Amino acid sequence: MRVAFLGDISGRPGRKALQIWLEENRNNHDLCIVNGENAAAGFGITEKIAKAFVSQGVDVITMGNHTWDKKEVFNFIDNYPILRPLNYPEGTPGKGFIRFEFGAFNVTVVSLMGRIYMECLDNPFKVFDRIYEQFPDDIFIVDFHAEATSEKQAFGYYVDGRACAVFGTHTHVQTTDLRVLPEGTLYMTDAGMCGAVDSVIGMDLTESINRFVKQLPVRFKLPEKPSKIQVCGVSFELDLESKKAVSFRRIQKVYIRGEDGNYS
Repeated sequence: MRVAFLGDISGRPGRKALQIWLEENRNNHDLCIVNGENAAAGFGITEKIAKAFVSQGVDVITMGNHTWDKKEVFNFIDNYPILRPLNYPEGTPGKGFIRFEFGAFNVTVVSLMGRIYMECLDNPFKVFDRIYEQFPDDIFIVDFHAEATSEKQAFGYYVDGRACAVFGTHTHVQTTDLRVLPEGTLYMTDAGMCGAVDSVIGMDLTESINRFVKQLPVRFKLPEKPSKIQVCGVSFELDLESKKAVSFRRIQKVYIRGEDGNYS
C-alpha cells in the first residue's frame, strides 16, 4: 500500500496547495495523513476545514500544540478523524490514535507531542510504549510534533524497529534526512509545511521580520494571494507483511499563481 504524509497545513495558502495536490495525487495513495493544527489562519482548525479535508480524501488529520486554539473544536473533534496528541492527560477530549484495517493487517496512526519548549505533557516515549504493548501486531505511523530536533531524533531511534514510520512536524521547514534507521523505521525530522513559499514558516514576511527587528509583539497574519504555494511531505510504499517501507520519496511540490489567479 502507498501512504502520503503531508506536513503542517498553514492557513488558506496551505489548504489551497493541499487541494491541488490531492486532486493530482490522491488516487495514487491508499492512506493520506495531514497535520492540520495550523489550518485555520495559522492557528487551530474549524469544522468547516475538517469537513473539507475529509471530502478531498484526507483519512487522518493530526494536530499538536495548536489543537485547542479554536474553541469550537470541542464540539466536533470526536466527529472527524482528528488526532490530538496521545500524551495529553487521560480524559482530554478527542483521540490520540486511529486504527485502519487493510485485509488481515491493522495500520495505527499515532499523534504524539514532544516536551522540550512545549507543553509539559506525559512522556511521549513511554506513551508510545503503552500503545505498542496494546497493539503489538499493528503497523505504526507516528506524527511526532516537537520543537527540538534532538528530541525528534531520539524518539525515532527509540521506536526504531517498532514503528513503521516516524515523521516530525511543527517547525515547518522540511529537513533532508529522510532515511531508514538501522532497525527499519522510516524517519524524517520534519516533513515541512504546506503553505506560502515566500513566508516565514507560513506567515507574512513584513510582520515576521518586524518582530525580530523591532523586538515588539506583532499580530501575525497569512500572506494574501501569495505568488507561490507549496506542498511538503513524504510518500512511501508500505509492505504490510514486513511492516516496513520498501520505497519512499520526499514531496516538495510548488504551484505558481498565474495571471488568472489560479495555481498550476
